[in-house]
Amino acid sequence: MRFLLYNIRYATGHGARYHLPLPFTGFFKQTGNTLDQIVSFIRSVHPDIIGLIEVDSGSYRSGKCCQAEVIANSLDHFHIVETKYGDKSLANRIPVLNKQSNALLTNRIINSSRFHYFNEGVKRLVIEVELDDICIFIVHLSLKFKHRQQQLEHLHRIISNSTKPVIVAGDFNTFGGDRELQLFMAASRLCNANLTGKPSHPSHAPKRHLDFILHSPELIASNFSIPDIRFSDHAPLLCDFSL
Repeated sequence: MRFLLYNIRYATGHGARYHLPLPFTGFFKQTGNTLDQIVSFIRSVHPDIIGLIEVDSGSYRSGKCCQAEVIANSLDHFHIVETKYGDKSLANRIPVLNKQSNALLTNRIINSSRFHYFNEGVKRLVIEVELDDICIFIVHLSLKFKHRQQQLEHLHRIISNSTKPVIVAGDFNTFGGDRELQLFMAASRLCNANLTGKPSHPSHAPKRHLDFILHSPELIASNFSIPDIRFSDHAPLLCDFSL
């Protein structure tokens, strides 16, 4: 089973052109060309399960199309997608922001799915998807250290309810490095598929370990890699799993 995690930055691109003519101008640009490149890359690595962070689910940037649906259709995958913010969040009332989502795609049958929401931070969504043999949780944690720690405590309670081996993956925004996750991983009995701590951000010169694929010890991880792909400010993470 091949798992791909990728923060695609809404397919708004990366590099010097992203900041022209003004800083972060790329955030507001159309995304079609970059999304096509992302689809080609994803297809080339043949993933069975894909965790996507920062997906545009239908703003003007993506031509009112849901990027997760576009990618899923191109791969003949099922998909689950939801906005990152809680129902009561102000972000859900603001154009563009209310289409900023996370997603899970898979070529396996989805038995069930749920959306959980943290009590802290702006980005609150946890996507839970149950397959025949595993449960998968996709997250995008807060930029604030205090909120991240509170979210991790909440996440531990959520995944503790699973009766199957789990994969917990996403952009954890751990600016302090993987040591921020040590207590969470110990309490949850999770292993890091990235054994050597390879960084994934920024994609053109990685130095930060922000993206993680964590897993239950019952799952055997192999062939972990961070491909040198620069369609986003994050590089993708790729790993094979077996029971």
